[in-house]
Amino acid sequence: MKDALIAFEDVSKIYGSGPLAVHALDHVSFTIDEGDFCVIVGASGAGKTTLLNILGGMETATGGTIRLGNDVVSSFDDARREDYRRFDVGFVFQFYNLIGNLTALENVEIAAHLSDDPMDAHEALELVGLTDKADRFPAQLSGGQQQCVSIARAIAKRPRLLLCDEPTGALDDTTGKEILKVLQDICRLHHTTVVVITHNAALTQMADCVIRLRSGQVVSLTRNTQVKPAEEIEW
Repeated sequence: MKDALIAFEDVSKIYGSGPLAVHALDHVSFTIDEGDFCVIVGASGAGKTTLLNILGGMETATGGTIRLGNDVVSSFDDARREDYRRFDVGFVFQFYNLIGNLTALENVEIAAHLSDDPMDAHEALELVGLTDKADRFPAQLSGGQQQCVSIARAIAKRPRLLLCDEPTGALDDTTGKEILKVLQDICRLHHTTVVVITHNAALTQMADCVIRLRSGQVVSLTRNTQVKPAEEIEW
């Protein structure tokens, strides 16, 4: 039996006030177990990115409680929230945000230096299959390889939680599946809790748990009894 790592308890996020107020999240509650590969799926405007930003400590909730293990993230002040982003959470985005005048290895090393107990940058690149590309600059890498560097950068600080926002959105289907396999392998082999935000319902086939959002609310939370390897999913 796994323990819950993440808990959202009656979380709301409201932008603006009065008749123009937008309820991006409306009393959202769910848990995600430690070591799970979780897919949060919904259409554009469902609240996925707001949820990710709050879970990642980039935004604060209007109401409710967010926990990561024994830490109450929703009670953090600005300094503690910055430490949380720095040490506890790794981020992978749709666009790779690599530093163009640094090599793949140097891009990973920069993130590793943020951690108290970093993974060796060479090891991180090995985990994503890019040992032979360590000295290449981003412009010399394919889109999939650049995304692998961004994943290596995220895991080099050994985060408790890896948050991925549309990580395959800028990639073709074949390369996208390769990236998803890397993420699934990291989850399984290193017991990293991985949360993927996506509009692509096909990704739910490879998830341990699936959270479906619509109009800022959780409409279902299910667990897969048969989880597919990333390379076998179809879309």
